[in-house]
Amino acid sequence: MGRTYFGTDGIRGRANGKTLNAAIAMKVGQAAGRRFLRGDHKHRVVIGKDTRLSGYMMENALVAGFTSVGMDVVMTGPMPTPAVALLTREMRADIGVMISASHNLYPDNGIKLFGPDGFKLSDADEEAIEAMMAQDQPLAEGDAIGRARRIDDARGRYIHAVKQSLPADCRLDGLKIVVDCAHGAAYNVTPTALWELGARVIAMGVEPNGRNINDGVGSTALDAIRARVVEEEADIGIALDGDADRLIVIDEKGRPVDGDQIMALIGSRWGKDGRLRGGGVVATVMSNLGLERFLEGEGLELVRTKVGDRYVLEAMKAGGYNVGGEQSGHMILLDHATTGDGTVAALQVLAALVRTGKPASELLHLFDPVPQVLKNVRYEDGDPLEVESVKDAIAAGKGELGGRGRLVIRKSGTEPVIRVMAEGDDEGQVMSVVDGICDAVRAAV
Repeated sequence: MGRTYFGTDGIRGRANGKTLNAAIAMKVGQAAGRRFLRGDHKHRVVIGKDTRLSGYMMENALVAGFTSVGMDVVMTGPMPTPAVALLTREMRADIGVMISASHNLYPDNGIKLFGPDGFKLSDADEEAIEAMMAQDQPLAEGDAIGRARRIDDARGRYIHAVKQSLPADCRLDGLKIVVDCAHGAAYNVTPTALWELGARVIAMGVEPNGRNINDGVGSTALDAIRARVVEEEADIGIALDGDADRLIVIDEKGRPVDGDQIMALIGSRWGKDGRLRGGGVVATVMSNLGLERFLEGEGLELVRTKVGDRYVLEAMKAGGYNVGGEQSGHMILLDHATTGDGTVAALQVLAALVRTGKPASELLHLFDPVPQVLKNVRYEDGDPLEVESVKDAIAAGKGELGGRGRLVIRKSGTEPVIRVMAEGDDEGQVMSVVDGICDAVRAAV
């Protein structure tokens, strides 16, 4: 069935826009609450948020929705998305909610939902909730109405959990780390965890004011942290996004290291240590061909899924894998978390840095990426990919690359853009193919 609200990562849009406002958030709370009112126990939902201004409005609306159908609400305040997933499971809640638009700027917001097992909801559950949002839900009465409270120990619980993901005999003493929290949900917990593990921490992006989340900082705006790593002569930089489920590393020379290289490091090291399950790594169609070739050389496979960390996770669970992620920096390490966790992934990188004694520039450059070009074309409405001229351009691009590269064209699940990606050994050819398809899409819209 078609979706009005849910995309590839929950609901996301302009706060107080037509697809995301207080009224819709309350309907989400009522529908999701009714969906997970199972059994005769007292039901509970955990709600966390990032630091954007509209989080207060969305939180209150969701609280109203959940309590109105009989669910008790536990509010954590600003916390990373993986922390909400963790607390949902640990507190035996029936559902978890993260209010965040991830790497988007502050005018946007979003709602991500987790089941009682701490995993993101399935497509079937999201579709059922969306259908229920179009209906009036039975409301609780009298003492069946839910209660709401804030908890004070959420940060401490999460900090303890992420520290436990580091091997017990590994400390970060002597490491100088720049950590950029994007003025987002991890502004307190990640610098604290690194400091408690012995690192010398230089924190940036840790002064949220409701409007500066992801603004010139974080994993999608790397200029500031790259300069800071070089200026401070740090060993490494850690860049998170607004809800801290994404990680990009900066080596000591100020060069970015994307999710593909991080997956190569963790996958190969866990493979050598006998910790890797499934015989490989799960990634999306956007991951570089160079990663696939590297893993093959290590005797490991790369399993590809469509874009979205939820689809990576589904393939991991189905195939028994424990390492997966996206080139954009979502790292899912099922031994330690049920969703992408930038801090947990960073600690695996830091453990390797300590154990090997290698500089980050050497440790995190395990393969040369095949030339890859990704461009986005924004559109207002309709489906440009169904226009014949666009189909012809795509067919021509595939023909030009032949068997020497890959071509991936898709609509974003979080914003109205067409993403065009091509890769191959001939960079000029790859650029030409992408430009030709983008031109066709622009003409169509």
